[in-house]
Amino acid sequence: MTKSAIVGFHQDEEGDWVAELSCGHQQHVRHNPPWIERPWVVEEESRREHLGRQLRCKICEEEQAGGACD
Repeated sequence: MTKSAIVGFHQDEEGDWVAELSCGHQQHVRHNPPWIERPWVVEEESRREHLGRQLRCKICEEEQAGGACD
């Protein structure tokens, strides 16, 4: 499993939060209960506390496996 550190956040055009990863990729970090529980993404201070935490980067894993990325 390939992980990268969270280096920042921004919102997409629909208002969902996106984590910016140290590898250069991005990943949505939605809080959409009851399916996805990430209450920390809602508050700025909580997002700031998650800077530096590691997230699995599926794009890096695909690239390492030789898969094509879109």
